[in-house]
Amino acid sequence: MGFAWFSLLLAGLFEIGWPIGLKLAQTPGRLILGVSLAVFCMAASGLFLYLAQRTIPMGTAYAVWTGIGAAGAFAVGILAYGDATSLPRLAGVGLIVAGVATLKLAS
Repeated sequence: MGFAWFSLLLAGLFEIGWPIGLKLAQTPGRLILGVSLAVFCMAASGLFLYLAQRTIPMGTAYAVWTGIGAAGAFAVGILAYGDATSLPRLAGVGLIVAGVATLKLAS
């Protein structure tokens, strides 16, 4: 995997981190920690997206970045916060993952 795609993967992983930080901020006594985590992850995500877009086309990079973030946040919501699962929700996130994989294979 080239540097641009590695940067995009990191950007997507940090994209998962900021909703986690915002969720953590809702816990009593964790406001500062949660907001700090969210802001750090936003900045890191943006930096790695910037690095990736130097090589990867903007539309592809953005779609992959948001796809990783959406699917990852969805998974963390289910695993850590007890978010609901249903076949339609799982199928929806499966389509997101399939779209991201298609964009990667097409570039």
